[in-house]
Amino acid sequence: METIELRWPGRGELPSYVAALERGWSPSTIDDEVGRRQLVEIDADADRFLASLKMEQGSIGAPVTLPDGSVARRIPGYDRWIWDGEFCGRIGFRWQPGTEELPPHVLGHVGYAIVPWKRRRGYASAALGLLLDDVAEVGLRWVEITTDPDNVASQRVIENAGGRFVERFSYPPAYGDGIGLRYRITTRGGPPG
Repeated sequence: METIELRWPGRGELPSYVAALERGWSPSTIDDEVGRRQLVEIDADADRFLASLKMEQGSIGAPVTLPDGSVARRIPGYDRWIWDGEFCGRIGFRWQPGTEELPPHVLGHVGYAIVPWKRRRGYASAALGLLLDDVAEVGLRWVEITTDPDNVASQRVIENAGGRFVERFSYPPAYGDGIGLRYRITTRGGPPG
């Protein structure tokens, strides 16, 4: 595997990100249209788009549009771009200050998506390990990650990072029908969750 790093989204990396979107990749595993919408946002105001990927505590962001078109309150979070000399994917982290609990419309603390032409190289596992170092700084004892029952590759990524299976659950109505798997990972230095 090539050495990967997590980069803050910036102007220097943006052309590589745009190239991935133009090839049809979507940063969302739930909504394939996100990539097309992001191309429009980038074209309209690239700096605003980049700023939208880092909404930490105290930031006020636009509400989140859920897959059914409803809107929900945005919570603090950020995206990091997975990089091996070019854009490989994204990994995001979101949380509520002072608690591990998440509102019902947020399926997990961590989400990631690797471009198809970089999959099966261990990039998601490496990125998750790097992100967990950041997560500990927020003070969470554990994070939750969800995936679909048929996404065996994602289950392996989570388990390789120390994820423990917690439960099968029904997706909230805004996400349509379906069953998900919920895992929990203890953060570095945190007690078992």
